[in-house]
Amino acid sequence: MTVSASLHSRRPIDPVIRPMHDFVPRSSVLRLRARLARRLALVSLGGLALLLGVTLSLVALALSCAGQAWAAIGEGEPLRTLSWVCAGLVSVALALGGLKALLQVGPRPEGIRLPRAAAEDLFRLLDDLAWRAGVEPVAHVRITDEVNAIVVQRPGFVLPGAMRTELLIGLPLVHCLSPAQLAAVLAHEFGHLAAQRQGWCGWAGWLRAAWVRALDALLSIVPSRLPWLGGHAERFCHDMLRLARIEELEADAVAARLVGPALLGETLVELSRKSHFLQHDYWPRVHALQTADAASAVRPFREMAHGFAAGFSHAAIADDPALALDEARAGLFHPSLRRRLRALRVSAAALPSDAASAATHFLAGLLPSLAWIFDRAWWEGARIRRHPMVLPDDDRTWL
Repeated sequence: MTVSASLHSRRPIDPVIRPMHDFVPRSSVLRLRARLARRLALVSLGGLALLLGVTLSLVALALSCAGQAWAAIGEGEPLRTLSWVCAGLVSVALALGGLKALLQVGPRPEGIRLPRAAAEDLFRLLDDLAWRAGVEPVAHVRITDEVNAIVVQRPGFVLPGAMRTELLIGLPLVHCLSPAQLAAVLAHEFGHLAAQRQGWCGWAGWLRAAWVRALDALLSIVPSRLPWLGGHAERFCHDMLRLARIEELEADAVAARLVGPALLGETLVELSRKSHFLQHDYWPRVHALQTADAASAVRPFREMAHGFAAGFSHAAIADDPALALDEARAGLFHPSLRRRLRALRVSAAALPSDAASAATHFLAGLLPSLAWIFDRAWWEGARIRRHPMVLPDDDRTWL
């Protein structure tokens, strides 16, 4: 059955089969994002090309020094030989530093790969969203232990020039949301692909990320007497963060056209409050229990659904001053929740219905196995340090 045919034959549980909305962001925002993305991509390309040229020049200089040292040995001039050897060693060291910066590889996506046969409803939802957004379906889906959903693109190895797309979905995320709300999250992620990562734009994003990694490596090895490099890195990263926040608003606009601004706004509020509950209530309690009784049988991922049912209260969370501060403050990569809701022209007052969680809807048969794997990893990590969810992080949620 084709994707277009499945849109008319699907059961009514699919939350995204609805007319497209006419939500469009301001044209000035779109133009600003395009200019900023293009400029940063060109800067990244120029920086990588310059670094490659300098590295090759240093390699050539090292070879030249080796030849001069050999000639000095033949002429019986030990001081000149030592000078050329030292110059060659310095060139080799600098060339290796440049090569190391060029070969920095981005982190590989982690998580448990989800076979299509194990979650057919979820994959049908993903196929429908990809078709409606006008992008290629994701190559792989992985389940992680974070409260996030993120699309990751890497150059493909089979087809030159193609980008492989993987989707990472956090198990806590699907416990936080209803099936319709998870569809809104996934629509936002496909919005990134549709608006910012198609064709050469995908390679532009890869170039920007590669230059950031190269800058990070260079700053760890260059002398501190090169303040211009540090200044460039600071300005570049500042513009990258600015671009990331604009891209979030643009992806919100695409998601609003797919599932409606009301559902997306409701999802943002729900996710903000439940992430706050996990970070400030659930995980601290789990950690305290494990610290008080190391032999306890606490299984945080297995009991997460019960934790939400027993401990989460919209009214109590909404009255928390820390939540109000978080929702008014922009994160590193995201605008503030209030800014996003204003852009969607929706209110944060409406509360979601008490629907079944997306975890039980899409992953019911897999939940025991997934929980066992993540609980085991949590216990291994708890012996060394606190779980990352306990640590303060203003931008833990990546939606």
